[in-house]
Amino acid sequence: MSADFLTPDAAAPVLGVDRSVTGRRWVWRQADQRVGLAIAQRLALPELLGQLLSARGVGIEQAQDFLEPTLRALMPDPSTLVDMDAAADRLAHAIRTGEQVAVFGDYDVDGACSAALMLRFLRGLGCKVRAYVPDRLKEGYGPNPTAIAALCAEGATLIVCVDCGIAAHAALEAAQGRADVVVLDHHKAEGAVPVVAAAVNPNRLDCGSGLRHLCAAAVAFMAAVATLRTLRKSGHFAASKEPDLRELLDLVALATVCDVMPLTGLNRAFVAQGLKIMARGDRAGIAALLEVAQAKDAPSAYTLGFLLGPRINASGRIGEPDLGVRLLTCDDPIEAREMAERLDAVNRRRQEVESEVLASAFAEAERQHAEGHPVLLIAGEGWHPGVVGIVAGRVKERFNRPACVAGVADGLAKGSGRSVPGVDLGSAVIAARQSGLLETGGGHAMAAGFSFRIERQAEVQAFLAERLSHASALPGAADLVLDATLMVAAATPDLAEQVGRLGPFGPGNEEPAFVFPRVRISRADRVGREGGTVRAFVQGEGGGRMKAICFRAKEGPLAELLLNSGGAPVHLCGALRAERWNGDVSASLHVQDAARAA
Repeated sequence: MSADFLTPDAAAPVLGVDRSVTGRRWVWRQADQRVGLAIAQRLALPELLGQLLSARGVGIEQAQDFLEPTLRALMPDPSTLVDMDAAADRLAHAIRTGEQVAVFGDYDVDGACSAALMLRFLRGLGCKVRAYVPDRLKEGYGPNPTAIAALCAEGATLIVCVDCGIAAHAALEAAQGRADVVVLDHHKAEGAVPVVAAAVNPNRLDCGSGLRHLCAAAVAFMAAVATLRTLRKSGHFAASKEPDLRELLDLVALATVCDVMPLTGLNRAFVAQGLKIMARGDRAGIAALLEVAQAKDAPSAYTLGFLLGPRINASGRIGEPDLGVRLLTCDDPIEAREMAERLDAVNRRRQEVESEVLASAFAEAERQHAEGHPVLLIAGEGWHPGVVGIVAGRVKERFNRPACVAGVADGLAKGSGRSVPGVDLGSAVIAARQSGLLETGGGHAMAAGFSFRIERQAEVQAFLAERLSHASALPGAADLVLDATLMVAAATPDLAEQVGRLGPFGPGNEEPAFVFPRVRISRADRVGREGGTVRAFVQGEGGGRMKAICFRAKEGPLAELLLNSGGAPVHLCGALRAERWNGDVSASLHVQDAARAA
């Protein structure tokens, strides 16, 4: 046993917690302790940090690059992506000749970031560029023949589809003979790709790049890198300065986090470097949105996923579909502030709409879960299609099942699905569309979009249940995976800063979670807007005192225990984070779960 931490050495539930106050079992994350010790010794790290790296599958040789991820070390040659060279050649030609280009995007964060990245890149090199983002309600997802024809009529000779287009065969035919099309997408691509100048997508069936976990903005960034290389070889920059593409990495980082891509390998480098760019505050739109969101600390993956992303997404869900792109390409601070405030207001309205749908969706999900459905499929008349994806995510989190939620209008259910690790929802939805059960359908492993006639709901659910029957074996609540035991006295600011070196955190690189056994809560109260956060101060049995905070704790058993422990010992678990205030650094526990101590 170390004076600083206890290393897990058993597969039994942590501290015997089979069911916490939130219904979860606590389990240890498994690690090769010999590798962890070797990492710590080679890099002169605390042993705990070495063990945390080992638990995340980081080997001795990869540890340095993991702690200091750089594109120089981790970015492959863009040409490994099928059609990338053709895309670079066509984009370079447009730049050399000053063509009129249209960038066709999607209305979510990845789409907005991808479009903004291409707009800035092409405009900076002399192209006349406009963006087009379809209206979710009127046009649906992706390119449509009417919009493509209109862009051609306006004079576009090149259309770049970002975060969409890989399955838009019929729509893109409207450009044939009038404009070339380059597709930069990442969604699952079954069958033949559209007949276009280039279709770059790491999820093409014939793409062996091994980059299937890139978001569309990352694909667009790699296309910019390849295009710059092509221009350089042709002598384009003999009399002018090359643009610094690193300035676009904040957009790639924002899209990667908000599209829930795994934060490993190349994605980790994109986000780590992008956060550094964002921290400089040079992009007027993002700086304004950070201010409106009242983000006080240096940008982190949390900032991107929970403060910036929802506000940009809200525009495409229930507001102006292109407002996010306009904000991200705006250079005027006053104009950017006005757009950021509009996005904030739209997001508040989105939250109200979401709240109205959520209660009904939870009630129906509870019924279906009790009946043993492996996939929860919920539809409601008049539910706004702009919030069904968020609601599906909340249902998935609560019941640990793939969840599909749809709004119904004129007999047609249109919705979104969210899945859990190990359950490929996108493939099942594509199969349902191919079988004729769905009107539309597509996506990737963790998310999907679809539509069906409401009278076929039972058939659709039965089909998904058969394809994803293994989901029925999942527990009612996902296990909470813990990394180590910590004593309150050992949770120092220095240790919190060391743990923070493993960031950015997200899927594939989960933030370390520690258990603090038998602590006593000396004081707890509600803080924040509408009292949705619980702040507490805890004392350890062996001494020490620290602040604990629990977000999204409006009600429920976790908030109840924190506020009314009565001084009895409790086990708390969560993330250890370093907080800075007026030059001082302190350690705090961000509570994820709790259990009463025996």
